[in-house]
Amino acid sequence: METPNHHRTESLDDALHDDIRLLGRILGDTVRAVEGAQVYGLIETLRQLAVRFHRNQDHTAQTELEGILASLSDDEINKITRAFGYFSILANIAEDHHHTRRWRAHLVSGSPPREGSLANAIAQARAQGYDDAKLKSFFETAYIAPVLTAHPTEVQRRSILDTLDAITALLVRRDRLAETQEEYAEIETELRALVFTLWQTRMLRTSKLSVLDEVANALTFFDATFFAEVPRLYAAVEKEIGADKLPSFLEVGCWIGGDRDGNPFVDGKVLTSALALQAERAFAFYLEQARKLRRELPLAGLLALVTPELLKLAEASPDASEHRADEPYRRALAKIQARLAATQEVLLGHRPSGSISASARNAAAEPYASPDEFIAELEIIERSLLGHGAKLLTQRRLGSLLRAARVFGWTLAPLDLRQNSDVHARTVGELLEVAAPGTNYAGLAEEARIALLLAELATPRPLTSRHVAYSAETAKELAIFDAARAAHLRFGPRCIRNMIISKADGVSDMLELAVLLKEAGLLRPAEGALDVNIVPLFETIGDLRAAPGIMETLFSLPLYRHLLASRTEIQEVMLGYSDSNKDGGFLTSGWELYRAEVGLVEVFARHGVRIRLFHGRGGSVGRGGGPSYQAILAQPRGAVQGQIRLTEQGEVIAAKYGNAEVGRRNLEVLVSATLVATAEPELAEPLAPSFPQALGELSDAAFAAYRGLVYETPGFEDYFWASTVITEIASLNLGSRPASRAKGRNIEDLRAIPWVFSWAQCRAMLPGWYGFGSAVDALLAARGPERGMWLLQSMFQDWPVFATLLSNMDMVMAKADMGIAARYAALVENEALRGKIYPRIAAEYERTKAHLLAITGQRGLLERNPALRRSILYRFPYLDPLNHVQVEMLRRYRAAQEGEREESERIRRGVHISINGIAAALRNSG
Repeated sequence: METPNHHRTESLDDALHDDIRLLGRILGDTVRAVEGAQVYGLIETLRQLAVRFHRNQDHTAQTELEGILASLSDDEINKITRAFGYFSILANIAEDHHHTRRWRAHLVSGSPPREGSLANAIAQARAQGYDDAKLKSFFETAYIAPVLTAHPTEVQRRSILDTLDAITALLVRRDRLAETQEEYAEIETELRALVFTLWQTRMLRTSKLSVLDEVANALTFFDATFFAEVPRLYAAVEKEIGADKLPSFLEVGCWIGGDRDGNPFVDGKVLTSALALQAERAFAFYLEQARKLRRELPLAGLLALVTPELLKLAEASPDASEHRADEPYRRALAKIQARLAATQEVLLGHRPSGSISASARNAAAEPYASPDEFIAELEIIERSLLGHGAKLLTQRRLGSLLRAARVFGWTLAPLDLRQNSDVHARTVGELLEVAAPGTNYAGLAEEARIALLLAELATPRPLTSRHVAYSAETAKELAIFDAARAAHLRFGPRCIRNMIISKADGVSDMLELAVLLKEAGLLRPAEGALDVNIVPLFETIGDLRAAPGIMETLFSLPLYRHLLASRTEIQEVMLGYSDSNKDGGFLTSGWELYRAEVGLVEVFARHGVRIRLFHGRGGSVGRGGGPSYQAILAQPRGAVQGQIRLTEQGEVIAAKYGNAEVGRRNLEVLVSATLVATAEPELAEPLAPSFPQALGELSDAAFAAYRGLVYETPGFEDYFWASTVITEIASLNLGSRPASRAKGRNIEDLRAIPWVFSWAQCRAMLPGWYGFGSAVDALLAARGPERGMWLLQSMFQDWPVFATLLSNMDMVMAKADMGIAARYAALVENEALRGKIYPRIAAEYERTKAHLLAITGQRGLLERNPALRRSILYRFPYLDPLNHVQVEMLRRYRAAQEGEREESERIRRGVHISINGIAAALRNSG
């Protein structure tokens, strides 16, 4: 057996190819051994035919493909689907490992800091006049938070992810530690065992996830990445700028268990349970770290002159063993463990079951009143160690534990609450009607609503009564707010900081939430106190256009400004990428988001309020996805100011934070981009007024083209439901949230996530590009071909806003395949409808591609992004067959009579397995 030695004898790209071939060979051997040579041969034949079809739209290959697939049994087709699906998943592992390998090789070589790294960002900031003092000031006032959200595009089961993590660990070991042929052989044997396990592990969930299942899944990323890497990143920043104990500028946020917009399963009990699960994980971590720290600090009092406060802590220890009588640090840590255990019992109702010293397990101890008391006792240990020259010992586990406690507190991540503005309006309307019969809140104009709500907010008198039986919806909402207030009293105000109003389109939406907060005691008019941030979410194109005016009116209200003073004059605004895209298309969404930010920055500056934008980005380009670094740098002047939050959704969470090294890089990218965007706010400024004017013209034309297809073409809904897997996605056990906000097939009611996910599955990827080609045609016709193209090329070269839009479009178009999309279109039984819509989509794709290449100066898609282009070349020979197989399975499943559907269970599972596989191969599909 040949010893690979990637890092010494091969180029890094060869090493990636070697890893993919290794995993592919092991998977192939597993399939051949378990399922037989015939199934393996079928897989290879289908792969080769799919490659032929992809390269030149070979109709002979298509005919052969269709013939073979039609002849297969349901059992055979399932095995083939699983094989291609698992290859895509294994290729992802190899690719992620390769990114880490390249990053490490760069560090080892001592090359200049790369874009996105902390060192590079600090160097750029210094070039803009940021000395150590100014850098320290930035980090003291910054707030950066990736926010974990659960959405129905997370397709991997936890058991699958655990096996994949083990495979990743073996690839790391193979790359960095293996030297001999025996060591390589041993690793390959272990890889074979894991791939065999993967092959015989159920890929699908048999039951739908609950909200608390989603919470539990999210918590695994704290163990995998956040507990270790967040403190390390803080340490790196402090070292780079010569600072000590920076305040918490980077946190991880969460929506899971608090986001009830369209999710009927989130209520007060679920909210309470979600926070308890988070707290339990936090206490388990702190107790485990304290236990390990106790073992690592056997320092003797005779040899180390400890401080009096450390001695006092040690003297109160429950550890009375004579063997540790002269080990004050161990005795002090036993006291800390006992207090943690007592705190857990008070907050969660039970004591810890593991990770605690025997002497502290059942010891009587005073619980901590807050995380600050826990931190204060850890600082006693830190000061004592520093006092006798043991600074090195403070920089290891103790330093990480201190930072973790400051950042994570008792509940790990602040939990956002979100609800639709319509629900708030109905709830407040019912409260007003009960309190003053005859009040028709729903019938009031906006100005009258505002006046009525302001009057309610000016008085401490409650609207609610314990003696009234409210409707089920209102009772549920009131219980949520009561649970939030109880959580503040139980865990501290950090546990819930933000309440988000989706579908916000007026000032009354903000004031309705304020009234509900007042009823729960989270807003106290007499004190001018507001305990949470009121955050409007502007989602549709119309809402984005109205956003600056809404905030202008809101800031003009003295009562609201008085409340905002209790939130340190920082107002958060959330921007919806997903729904604005579904509403107006990719280009118009990007343009209107940019315009809204420019307008909001002006309004906030005029009123002296600091802005914090919360970007509701998804994983896919159609939902605002794409590289985070470029996206942050493309924000208009003044939109960052050291403050940014952004959602991490669906399968993107596992991709970014499932591995510690990858997770660290992603966190570092967020911090670095925020620093650079703040230090160089002019980066995204257009060089000429003609740039935004031209993008506005493009947006208008793209909007007309997109709306013309999606919302104004008769029968388009029927085409969408027949030519994509939306029906099957709606029934797949992916997440706790329904695919649609209301029953029915209306695209308006459909959630943006399954909308984008469905178009990705059929490889049309329509939400990520449609309308751009027609828009460029219109601009060239208006300005002249040569002059218009020169302007567009100048915008691409000199304006990051436009360059980022086109870069993301380039990525999504490279993953599209109109030949495969045509096979899905053939599922539309109405031939006239199919003939009216598919050619229109295909023609727009070709128009868009031609203009994109001309503007960017590329000969082919992704020419400027060779790494992603190479990734696609490696994985698409195994992705394309999945699409062909999926089409055949959809045809079979849909052809079955209603009475036969029970007998079609195997093929239904096959469809769902193919959805898993295609999502894994595309990586950012939802």
